[in-house]
Amino acid sequence: MGDSQTWAAAPAAAERARSVLAAAWSCAVTAEGGREEFIGAHEVTGDGRVLLRLPEDSALWAAAICAPRGEPSAVLEFADVAPVPVRRRIRARLWLAGWFTAEDDHLAFRPTRVVLRRPSGAVVVGLDDFAAAAPDPLAGAEAHLLTHLADAHPDAVERLTRLVDPGSLHGAVRVRPLAVDRHGLTLRIERARTHGDVRLPFHTPADDVGQLTERMHHLLAQASAAGCPRALQWQRADRDR
Repeated sequence: MGDSQTWAAAPAAAERARSVLAAAWSCAVTAEGGREEFIGAHEVTGDGRVLLRLPEDSALWAAAICAPRGEPSAVLEFADVAPVPVRRRIRARLWLAGWFTAEDDHLAFRPTRVVLRRPSGAVVVGLDDFAAAAPDPLAGAEAHLLTHLADAHPDAVERLTRLVDPGSLHGAVRVRPLAVDRHGLTLRIERARTHGDVRLPFHTPADDVGQLTERMHHLLAQASAAGCPRALQWQRADRDR
């Protein structure tokens, strides 16, 4: 599957990187002055620049704007944490290397290198692709959507496992919603000592929460028409003993 901005069963790397950046609440900054973590201190512009407001006593302020010419002044790190408690909650990490410039009461960071690490591995995102990409339209609402699905509709999550290959459910002890974007829903299947993720793609992308509701109803209708996986039947039988 190509890494493009057209619709696919999974987000392109640039879109995924911008989604991580848009949803992140904290940011770790490494520069010559050391490493500091900030919460609620950054904003993101439409082209992917990061505006960071540092405390006046931060050693990173001077270090970031006094780096030798030709060297990145800082590296910014953002973690994408699953909102629903699961094993290994870090779904992705995003690193931005680049330059800070002072603007009024904040630092403006322009990336010169973008690296996204997902469970499948790390990928370098092209700067033009990164600047042109938009975050997933559901990124800001994802945490609420997933926690509501997990807490209020566990029966729906269980029904969706009917769309999963029975072999993937062998030994499953818990299934939780891990991620959702306009392209589909990802389930985390946890076993006694291991886990795996299964992607349930939507039949067409969802560009807002209203469309997501329709896409979820479509998946649930498909699941209702499918038989209950034998692996899950065994799981329920063991649980009910």
